[in-house]
Amino acid sequence: MEKQKNAVGRRKEAVTRIFISKGEGKITVNDKDYKEYFPLVYLQNQVEAPLKTADVITKFDVVINAQGGGLKGQAEAAKLGIARALLEINPEFRPALKSAGYLKRDPRSVERKKFGHKKARKSYQFSKR
Repeated sequence: MEKQKNAVGRRKEAVTRIFISKGEGKITVNDKDYKEYFPLVYLQNQVEAPLKTADVITKFDVVINAQGGGLKGQAEAAKLGIARALLEINPEFRPALKSAGYLKRDPRSVERKKFGHKKARKSYQFSKR
């Protein structure tokens, strides 16, 4: 495998483009190291998870372009994108990634606000008199 592979991951409003190529395990997000971009350890673990599951964390360099949403949405979008890119590299990773649940896009997103309500479901206080 000479060329890099790419994939897209989405979660809520966040969209990440993943570029994966042979290397020594560097992960960069928007031109920063991922540990600097995602300061919380559990978000760093989200990004590393598919690479650890496929046991290739030191074999590939990953470049992530993240846009929209918050840090958590971007981290989970990156997780999905990395899993999809790993599948392009080697389809044999599929059973491990699928059983860990990394290939499913999380469809949950924010419900829209309804008119006559404060938020999506919260109403104004009702007064009978």
